[in-house]
Amino acid sequence: MQALHVGIAPHRLVVASETANNLTAGSGDPDLATAEIAFGQPEPEQIAALDSLRWIHLTSAGYTRYDTDQVRAALKQRGAILTNSSSVYDEPCAQHLLAFMLAGSRRLPESVIAQSDGPRWDYDRLRPETRLLQGSTVLLVGYGAIAKRLAQLLAPFDLNLIAFRRQVRGDETVPTYPIERLGEFLPTADHVVNILPANDSTNALFGNSLFDLFKPGAGLYNIGRGTTVDQAALIAALESGRLGLAYLDVTDPEPLPSNHPLWTTPNCWITPHIGGGHANEHIRLVEHFLENLKRFESGSPLLDRVM
Repeated sequence: MQALHVGIAPHRLVVASETANNLTAGSGDPDLATAEIAFGQPEPEQIAALDSLRWIHLTSAGYTRYDTDQVRAALKQRGAILTNSSSVYDEPCAQHLLAFMLAGSRRLPESVIAQSDGPRWDYDRLRPETRLLQGSTVLLVGYGAIAKRLAQLLAPFDLNLIAFRRQVRGDETVPTYPIERLGEFLPTADHVVNILPANDSTNALFGNSLFDLFKPGAGLYNIGRGTTVDQAALIAALESGRLGLAYLDVTDPEPLPSNHPLWTTPNCWITPHIGGGHANEHIRLVEHFLENLKRFESGSPLLDRVM
């Protein structure tokens, strides 16, 4: 907080009475009506209604709840700007996904279980099950800052990378197709990386119809949003062996109840939505905001602008 106080000088800092995290928007705050700039997770309906707000900077990479006709129309009408913190979270999320893929290929969780349950020297079972990433086909479902960075991290492994996004722009660093064509490529994929945001078009996208197209034994890695996966269908695919493994950093709901069947589904490994986390996360968020504040003051283009 001290760095933020010092960094914004000579501007005045007003701290919200309610603190929200990156997954839950705060409720309306009367003090927001006095501000020109909002930093954090303000209530979408309030930022749409406040003509005084010129710029909103989100402390998250995701902005699903702000991506509404109401908010877009209001910001466009008054020429306001919405930015997010993709530049803060692309690196940790990409590294988390790489760790998922390596852990699955090298059977690290199974070795940990053998140590904690036994200890048990599971050489004969685990050694033949290990895999190399080299030569695999990887589908990046959702192509943004995280997927772009992951592609860079995966470059030394000589993989066949294919990306999918809602609108292909032509500036992607790997072959990219409209997401409607995902089903054509699933039968060839060894690894399917889900980085999709939550919206009406992605809700339960990964369901029975797509899992039926998966290459037997393929892996699914989800760091996007839990709602993009039909979890009953995921459990069925894992239990049948159609899907080889699943690594999830996001679930629906969150936190995942202790009695939820995902916890005990075979070959399903879960981390508690820590993919974007890192020890200096909050410092980097402030630094990113302050860099954008300098740009805002000088009239320069802002980083991570989404609206």
